[in-house]
Amino acid sequence: MSVTGAVNITPHPSPNFGPRREGAMPDMVVLHYTAMKSAAAALERLCSPDVEVSAHYLISETGEVFQLVEEDQRAWHAGAGCWGEVIDVNSRSIGIELANNGFAPFPEPQMVALERLLSGIMRRWAIPPQRIIGHSDMAPGRKIDPGARFDWYRLAMAGLAIWPDSAGKPCHYSGIVEMLNRFGMKADCDAETLLAAFRLRFRPWATGPVDDVDMVLAADISARYPVDQSDLTS
Repeated sequence: MSVTGAVNITPHPSPNFGPRREGAMPDMVVLHYTAMKSAAAALERLCSPDVEVSAHYLISETGEVFQLVEEDQRAWHAGAGCWGEVIDVNSRSIGIELANNGFAPFPEPQMVALERLLSGIMRRWAIPPQRIIGHSDMAPGRKIDPGARFDWYRLAMAGLAIWPDSAGKPCHYSGIVEMLNRFGMKADCDAETLLAAFRLRFRPWATGPVDDVDMVLAADISARYPVDQSDLTS
């Protein structure tokens, strides 16, 4: 599936940004939800110098796209966490906030705008689908956005994210942490927290101890999408 159509972007500069450190350029995108009542409230917060948080883009429920920080600058959206060996995720990423309270579905106009925006970002910075991640992927246990209602499968079908193959055979359960680490989920947390973050993205309604489905999905995704070797020197 290809993504077509232009995205209309409204500049709304935030003072909350700085230069990317050590000459870094973006090679990943982090998706968030705002957990606020409205896009207007989120816009006000992301542009407040008193709060010191921001993102590169905010997409409203109706699909309006606001640019708060230029893509070559370091927005303050990711916070503590890591992806692979990258610990300064802000310097290596573009942050996109989606206006959503964390419980509601993401409206069609918002998803269309996200797809078009992502397509352009990935093309401009040569970012592969496996480097489109959620806040919860890089900060398991601390963050849960973009949450259980976000349609990762839809993005994957458009070539804008990845999705694991469920056709494999399960392996020994003790290997789950190693496989998720290889994929990029290397935050300092216990196995249960790591599994919960993995499920939040790929099996959001799953509960209980690790099972065969978890192992099949984790084995596939870690084999096909191991963390980029470039991270090892970051």
